[in-house]
Amino acid sequence: MEITENISLIDYITTTRLGERGTMTLPKEYRDAVNLDTGAPMTMLRIGDGLLLVPEQKRFEQLCESFSSRLENAGITEVALQSTLPEVREELTRKRYPGLFEDTATKTAASGKR
Repeated sequence: MEITENISLIDYITTTRLGERGTMTLPKEYRDAVNLDTGAPMTMLRIGDGLLLVPEQKRFEQLCESFSSRLENAGITEVALQSTLPEVREELTRKRYPGLFEDTATKTAASGKR
C-alpha cells in the first residue's frame, strides 16, 4: 500500500483490530506519510457511529499557519508583535492575580504616608 500526496477527501488505508487494552496499530505507511512518531498525540472525534483520528501535530501546524497568515494580512510584523509582549504580560498578570498588585499599591501608598 502506498500513500501519496494526492489524497482524496476520503481514502481507505487499512483495517486494524482493537487490542485487549483498547490499543490499535496505525499502518507504518500512514505514520510515515504524516510524520507520526511513537507517542504522537492524536485527537479522536466521534462522527455518528464512526471515529476520526486527527494527528495533533498536523492540527497544530494548521493553527500556526492560520495565525501567521492573519497576522501577515493585517500587516503585523514579528518585531511589532514581540514589542507588545511585556505590556500584555503585565496586563494579563494584573487580571489573573490582582491581589499581587493591590498589596504592592497598598504598601507603596502606606510607605509614602509615613
